[in-house]
Amino acid sequence: MRNQTGNRWQRRADALAELLPPERLHPAVRAWAEGRRAAARSPWAVAFSGGADSLCLLLLLWAHWPDRRRQLVALHFNHRLRGREADADERFCRNVCTALGLHAYCDHWRRARPDTSEEEARAARFKFFNRTMRRAGSRALWLGHHQDDIAETMLMRLARGSGTAGLAAPRPVHRVDDRVHLRPLLLLKKEEIIAALRAAGIPWREDRTNTSGGFFRNRVRRHVVPAWQQAAGRDAVAGAALARELLEEDDDALEAWLEALRPLRPGRTLDAASLAGRPRALFRRALRRWLAAQPLAGELSRQGFEDLLAVVMAGQPARRSLGRKGFAVIRGGLLRFEPGRAGKKLGRK
Repeated sequence: MRNQTGNRWQRRADALAELLPPERLHPAVRAWAEGRRAAARSPWAVAFSGGADSLCLLLLLWAHWPDRRRQLVALHFNHRLRGREADADERFCRNVCTALGLHAYCDHWRRARPDTSEEEARAARFKFFNRTMRRAGSRALWLGHHQDDIAETMLMRLARGSGTAGLAAPRPVHRVDDRVHLRPLLLLKKEEIIAALRAAGIPWREDRTNTSGGFFRNRVRRHVVPAWQQAAGRDAVAGAALARELLEEDDDALEAWLEALRPLRPGRTLDAASLAGRPRALFRRALRRWLAAQPLAGELSRQGFEDLLAVVMAGQPARRSLGRKGFAVIRGGLLRFEPGRAGKKLGRK
């Protein structure tokens, strides 16, 4: 019986691979998978919820890269927000992995609450991913994001005023510290994934919370994107995907320019003079990097950051509070952090 189940899932994976050949996957991800870093033979970890997107991803990786099957592992995190349905998702994922001969790492959320936010659920999930990847010796996490996710993410981040880095998400190849996140399905729409699964006779699990209005992304998916598509009179989702690609190019170009200027000096110092005459965007990026390197700096408000950016660009001696533990001090065109109790509001000398 187990062999019959295994053979059935393997046939399904092969059928899906014929419907979605490698050319339908994002070229940047294919290039990574065929490059030197992928050849190191460290495990490929796949975020596997049991839903249509992650199941499609897992089956395509199994079918298109047969030489990597022994290094392919699935990561399933049970949020415990849907009771028996969530437990059934976990059993489904375990059964699929057993049928394909893959190891499944599963865990449960021990702090789940009915009022859990999107951010809390995502943070818990990625904490599990990171911990399990260390255990498995993996540096590559494969994620099932698709073209619809691009449009939803872009609209959500526009609402909070994100720049090019935020609007270029989700990236097909995204390096995070010493790891890489890979999203090969970004050229596919959700409806294409569903159609391919149905054509191949492949069942998947449905998460009913994806249709509720409790989460911001769900509201964008159900109400905003359809209205946007209708108002545009064209394929706005594909347009968002193209815009994301262009924004990624622009963001990478600005990052490369900043790297060439090397404004960050040893000792967590920012050489603002090295950016003189350059676009404001470079000052902004350099300042964000500098702030991220200051372990004692408090979190700045948007207004506070803009005020500090203005004085850095001016290049004149200045002193600004960075919370209770210190100041941002500019002298001789250099920005440094000086510890000490602030006692004054940000924006005042």
